[in-house]
Amino acid sequence: MNVSVDMAYKSLNKHGEELCGDKVELVQTSCSKIMILADGMGSGIRANILATMTSKILGTLFTNDLNIDEAVSTIARTLPVSSVNGVAYSTFSILQIFNNKDAYLVEFDNPGCIFIRNNQVLNIPFSERTVEGKKIREYRFKVQVNDAFVLMSDGCIYCGTGDIMNYGWDWKSISAYALKVYGQTNSAQHMAAMLSKACEDLYLQEPSDDTTLAVARVIQEKVVSIFTGPPSSRSDDWKIVRDFMNEPGVKIVCGGVTGQIAARELKEELVMSVGELDPEIPPVSFIKGIDLVTEGVITLNKVIEILTKYNEDDVSFEVFDELAKNNGAAKIANYLIDSCTKVNLYVGKAVNENYSSKSLPFNITARKNIIHGLEDALRALNKNVSLYFY
Repeated sequence: MNVSVDMAYKSLNKHGEELCGDKVELVQTSCSKIMILADGMGSGIRANILATMTSKILGTLFTNDLNIDEAVSTIARTLPVSSVNGVAYSTFSILQIFNNKDAYLVEFDNPGCIFIRNNQVLNIPFSERTVEGKKIREYRFKVQVNDAFVLMSDGCIYCGTGDIMNYGWDWKSISAYALKVYGQTNSAQHMAAMLSKACEDLYLQEPSDDTTLAVARVIQEKVVSIFTGPPSSRSDDWKIVRDFMNEPGVKIVCGGVTGQIAARELKEELVMSVGELDPEIPPVSFIKGIDLVTEGVITLNKVIEILTKYNEDDVSFEVFDELAKNNGAAKIANYLIDSCTKVNLYVGKAVNENYSSKSLPFNITARKNIIHGLEDALRALNKNVSLYFY
């Protein structure tokens, strides 16, 4: 069984600060995915610099297979030291999950990771040692499908306003709420957003510390393939449909002409939707063997808009209202957010005269811009994206 790791995070700036003193780095290697959360001492620009340097250094070193001793030593030699108190450092947590399901977690002075398995919050055995004068905790274990992990900065603990610390909202309380949210969500992004919103509400929208939650969820690999646009040569119609249909998982066709090509090559009927219509998004259609058939340009532009807003640091809950709508764009966006780890884009290069002059080359047409906009939005959501042009 192939598994994948869905990773996402949300950060709240300390009230009055333009920059966050926490920094999360998501790194993918050929054999693993890595999530690094660094918390710079203090707040504002100095903390942001410390956290950014720490996360970048750790990301680079782990990508090049250096061990934690070398990473901590490099950070200790690299980070600037305060002339006032002789201390300037960033705490950090690093979670690395390998393709073979091995996992490695290391923590330095951050609140402990919340580990959810089989609908329970469990403790992971760890070892403790000192590296360059810094006491670190190390965990080595195997992951399973549906495991979830929450890393956090210390702003998440005792959320309160001003100098008032809410001792009722401690690590145990966050863990209990994380377990509840885990059961209500399907993605790391949604889970991180709900945990962050809880912290923000406890701060009464004025955080007295930088607050970051980073979530990783181990899921079975899910593939979504999208076919849009006719090939530059009609003789390749059968080829793009064949390759598209050979992919596992969910299959989506976008575009009126594209739908006609798919129906013809599959020898199936293209059936138009009946019933209530959305005033902004064209109706969906149906082809036997295809999970979803939609219009092209308007629908995909709306998908990009939804995905982009969903990935914003200050994601609005209006986005979830958009995702709840019964239209083609919402359906595609839901597939891409919650039901996939890998996206295949099958793109025909023929120019649609309704949107561009036939004399224009493909690389400046509307469809090319939309496809790369979609690619960027998906990569920002940490999806694996493959493009195939015909």
